[in-house]
Amino acid sequence: MTRASSIILAPLGALYGAITETRLTLYRRGLLAVSKLDAPVISIGNITAGGTGKTPLVEYIARGLAAERRKVCILTRGYGRENPKRRVLVSDGRNLLASEQEAGDEPRLLAETLRGIAAVVSDADRFAAGRWAIRELGAEVFVLDDGFQHLRLARDLDVVTIDATDAWGGGQLLPRGQMRERPGGLARADCIVITRADQADDVDSLKREIENLSNHRPLFTSRMRARGLRQFGTELSDDGARTKPDINRKVAAFCAIGNPHAFIKQLENDGYDPVAVSEFSDHHKYDQRDIDGVVEKARQAGAKSLITTAKDAVKLRELSFSLPCYVLDIEICIDEASRFFEMINAAIQPKHMA
Repeated sequence: MTRASSIILAPLGALYGAITETRLTLYRRGLLAVSKLDAPVISIGNITAGGTGKTPLVEYIARGLAAERRKVCILTRGYGRENPKRRVLVSDGRNLLASEQEAGDEPRLLAETLRGIAAVVSDADRFAAGRWAIRELGAEVFVLDDGFQHLRLARDLDVVTIDATDAWGGGQLLPRGQMRERPGGLARADCIVITRADQADDVDSLKREIENLSNHRPLFTSRMRARGLRQFGTELSDDGARTKPDINRKVAAFCAIGNPHAFIKQLENDGYDPVAVSEFSDHHKYDQRDIDGVVEKARQAGAKSLITTAKDAVKLRELSFSLPCYVLDIEICIDEASRFFEMINAAIQPKHMA
């Protein structure tokens, strides 16, 4: 961002901050209503816009809850979908029922990765969607995706992710920076998960800062791990979908995610050499010209294959590639995982047993 742009956006950031603080105050004083579902809710959110590792954490928690024989449903807004006012059942827990255009890229990805494990519903009104899911799907516990600022819906546990590689989103509120609210908002959280801790230089200092801001809420560190590489077009549920294909380590990477630098770092950590990188804005809608440009850039750099993210892959099915394209699937690994799930179960147990 140029200095001129920063100066122009500064008043907008101040206005955004004032609106955010007013809204938080109204909820805190009970002047705006909070609605409770007849089932426990675990919220996963952040204080910066995009790219903090929320989606892998949503998947991780949903898998853990389902392993304890709970019927799990993901509630999400479905950012970027074609009709944001429509409720979309993305998955009933068994079947994929909506496209990426109907559901949004992240809900479709969650539906694919959690097929047979959790239902996924895209709806701006998460409370209404939750009541519907209890009635129609028999949902027993909800994971609220991107829910830290969605204060209308009561939650039993508020989990906030902080990306160790860019903890404070440039230190400025939207639209000047990437912060949705000021760091002091961490005091509302029940626990914080630092993501990509292995990619940062001084995690201990960040931990101390977070502990002070959050009034010493439980704090966990985590890292992203590659599950494997699969050829584009191979479904996640296929046997052998995630493999270690024998490809040239010089690759061309492309993505449209909130933290592209973390994706490139992950590739490098896994032994790949991204000789060409094409970055698009988060949630970008690809067309064939985009892909042709990626391929041309790759060829000029001498790359023989392309690698992208699983989030991007759900948006590419109608497009064609003249170079082999692979998808890097990742998962989150939380240090002290047993303690993390003990906290989750303690938060939802009273309601679950009611």
